[in-house]
Order: sequence, then structure tokens, then C-alpha cells
Amino acid sequence: MAVIEFPPVESADEDGLLAVGGDLQPQSLLKAYRSGIFPWPIDEHSLLWFAPPRRAVLALEEFHVAKRLARDLRKAPFVATMNQAFRDVITRCAEVKNRGTQRGTWITPELIEAYCELHRLGFCHSFESWRDGQLVGGVYGVQIGRYFSAESSFYREPNASKAAMCSLVDFLRAEGSSWLDCQVLTPFSSSFGATEIPRATFMEMLRAALL
Repeated sequence: MAVIEFPPVESADEDGLLAVGGDLQPQSLLKAYRSGIFPWPIDEHSLLWFAPPRRAVLALEEFHVAKRLARDLRKAPFVATMNQAFRDVITRCAEVKNRGTQRGTWITPELIEAYCELHRLGFCHSFESWRDGQLVGGVYGVQIGRYFSAESSFYREPNASKAAMCSLVDFLRAEGSSWLDCQVLTPFSSSFGATEIPRATFMEMLRAALL
């Protein structure tokens, strides 16, 4: 049964843990994102929902590409596509091992199927980087109105995921969006200018983006 209501985000603990259990039906996921909440499965049997006290966001007007990266992308550009290999992108994101101290992956087989269904319904997109016909990088996320939550990325060649991120930002600008939800600040997102803001500020931005 789909989740009807989540607890108020203010009731999350100091680490952002808000609720345990529920399901990954499309209605549940869309309700979560519209409420400022995202899932983070620990394994195939433990589904956690988070609303951290500080949220990582990237204002598109602050988005920047390092000079070296811009030079490298000009010298050896990738072929960029959107929604051409969604299942491949999320599956390869699940295989990523270089996530710092995080053990395993939160992208479980159940979550892959859930987000593939969101993709089929038009709420989830992938941005791909290709080289010589091979998928070498990508990023995927959830879009509701002018709100976009970047979920994960992968690369098989240097700068491939960063090129996909640039494609995502170009898409969001064309859509009239002004910011991007990165959820948790990482070296990847901070390299483009992402910063942390208080949860209350994030919720105000979210409500405006969903209008």
C-alpha cells in the first residue's frame, strides 16, 4: 500500500532520519519528494526515509565548471544524450564503489525497478555521456515541475559523469528551473558550486518550485 502521509520533516533526528518502512511505489516516492524527503535503503529489507537538517543544493546561477575541466571537455567532448539508457545508468550507479566510507550501495534491485517505473511515468530522467558508442558516464534524478533531485552518478572514463552533470544543468535551465537538489553535499556536487542550506529554507524553495 502506498504511503499516504509522512511525519513532518521537523521531526527527523539529528542525522535526518525521519521514518522507517513503507514502500517504493510511485505514489509513495512522489509523495516523499514533494514533502522534502528522500529514500535511502540500507539493504533489500530496510527502507529509511531522510529529511536532513541541512540540505545540499546547487543554485544554477552559481554553477561553475573548473577551467581544466572545461578545457578537457572541449578537447575531447563526449556525445551527450538524455533518457537514452536510463536503466543502464541507474544500474551502473549501483555498481559504484568509490563512495568514501559508505558500505555497499543504497541502490537496491527494488529501488532500481521503482525508479525505472518513475522514468516510464515521466518523473525520472537520465543524462548520458558516450564515447565511441559506449556508455561511459551518467547521472539520473527525479523531476517534479521545476524541482529536480539529482540521485546518483557514475563514470567509466574521467570527466564522463561531470559532462553528464553539465547536460543536466543545461536541461534545467531550459526548463526554467533555478536550482538543483543534491540532497547530501559531496566532493562531486561541491566542485560545481553546491552548498548546504537549512532545511527550512530548502522547504520554502521546494514549495515554490512545485507551484
